[in-house]
Amino acid sequence: MAYDYEYFKKAVMDLTKIDLNAYKEKQMKRRIDTLIAKNKIVGYDKYVAALKNDSRLFEEFVNYLTINVSEFYRNPDQWQIMDREIIPELIRKFGKNLKIWSAACSTGDEPYSLVMALSKHLPLNQIKIYATDLDKQVIAKAKTGLYVEKSIASVPDDLKKKYFTKIGPSYQISNEIKSRVEFKEHNLLKDTYPTDCHLIVCRNVLIYFTEEAKEEVFIKFQKSLKSGGFLFIGSTEQIINHREIGFERKNSFYYEKP
Repeated sequence: MAYDYEYFKKAVMDLTKIDLNAYKEKQMKRRIDTLIAKNKIVGYDKYVAALKNDSRLFEEFVNYLTINVSEFYRNPDQWQIMDREIIPELIRKFGKNLKIWSAACSTGDEPYSLVMALSKHLPLNQIKIYATDLDKQVIAKAKTGLYVEKSIASVPDDLKKKYFTKIGPSYQISNEIKSRVEFKEHNLLKDTYPTDCHLIVCRNVLIYFTEEAKEEVFIKFQKSLKSGGFLFIGSTEQIINHREIGFERKNSFYYEKP
């Protein structure tokens, strides 16, 4: 039997429920081959066997597979639109009990940014963010809430002072902010989506997906939103066929479900 990349994709699906067919093949195969070589393993079959028997290797693989590049208030101009336009409009339409989902939330930078952005408009005890990611290691890191200086560079100074404590070279986010976020594991390509969301934030993740997988996710997001709700995507992403899917382009990287 030839242990090729097709074999490997099937084995990974059985082991992790992650469908590698949904990712851009050239890019993902290169990343995986690099990781296998780093571990001095020769061949996909031997690597699959190692993943089955070594929990450290398995955790490393899942962590490596789920690309985690994140920072607070990434693209600050888009967060200004959130502050000036989106949050006030959501409160006007739906009141103060907003259902907000931070999808593929990585190390927590995004859901915590959302809590801080909302805190300028609502009391903290009225804010609840539902945050999900495929990778339980990054969820554990998000729950710890410890960040390097570079990660929090774009946080507005008043919020930085108010909600972060310097611990050695790192910064710890306050429990007041942490307590407003509920983290769960979730696979965008396989699991059921929450319903009746007022705002969904999913940024800089779908760029790694194939066009078909991307469209499937956007359609599911549209169904997850209430009419009048918004989807906030990354600065390198656009929904080319947004009208066919059922979105109106509101502003920059915000799409509204009419």
